[in-house]
Amino acid sequence: MPDATASILLLGATGQVGHALRRTLAPLGRVHTPGRAAVDLTDLTSVRAAVRELGPDLVVNAAAYTDVDGAEEEPGRAARINAEAPRVLAEAARAVGAWLVHYSTDYVFGGTKRAPYTEADAPSPISVYGRTKRDGEAAIQAVGGRHLILRTSWVYSRRRSNFVRTMLGLAAENDRLTVVDDQIGVPTWAGWCAEATASVCERLLADDAAPEAGCYHLAGTGQTSWYGLARAVFAQFGRTDVAAQPVSSDEYETAAPRPAYTVLDSSRARAAFDLPATTWTAQLDRFRKRVRTAGGERLARG
Repeated sequence: MPDATASILLLGATGQVGHALRRTLAPLGRVHTPGRAAVDLTDLTSVRAAVRELGPDLVVNAAAYTDVDGAEEEPGRAARINAEAPRVLAEAARAVGAWLVHYSTDYVFGGTKRAPYTEADAPSPISVYGRTKRDGEAAIQAVGGRHLILRTSWVYSRRRSNFVRTMLGLAAENDRLTVVDDQIGVPTWAGWCAEATASVCERLLADDAAPEAGCYHLAGTGQTSWYGLARAVFAQFGRTDVAAQPVSSDEYETAAPRPAYTVLDSSRARAAFDLPATTWTAQLDRFRKRVRTAGGERLARG
């Protein structure tokens, strides 16, 4: 069992996964959540100082530049946050002997496969965002030390901008929507991701059960398209009156190209950390119940 007095530095605590991590990491120790004013990932000096001054047992980096289209216009800022800051975090964590848990993305892959990607597949990103996340992974691996890179995909929650919230917001104002149906991936509820991460971190803090450092995929089982996810969301939230029309990526122009297929095979993480196999549809069902309990109007209104 981990030491309940462990010191945990959580960055990105106001984001989708980070906000859920505040709750799931709490039983493992004291969770420190400095705001952007204290730790700005574009200020590498503040990043290094935060780790050095706290001297934590565990650093969890849930902060990132996640605007896929925006990264095309701000490649320098995206690289600073997604590639350079993780390198500094890895160096600082290694210096104090801490574990570093860092999130990455399915968009490090180019989407040319038609079978789930494993950790053995070489990254081949096709967007600026994907390249900065790949570079962040590579920087952490080059530093070495005790680290885990957790790749996840298609994250959604009650917070921030995400596909599920967007669909419900649009459904509140429209009875007909067009949704891309030729991009395939695994939707991931941020709450489930945070629960799984806490299980992983519990192993890290128990020295006798610490896993092999490296990269692990962390997503549910199954797969769908954005169109399939939209239909599932409407069904879960009682909006079957909304007609969703499938369209191709060519008909829905975006600043950044999206990979056609980024399904993650998470069997390695399930085996290493004794995680249950959870379908993406089961996660969505749990999410809907959580939203209903908390009050769904806030979700639809954004």
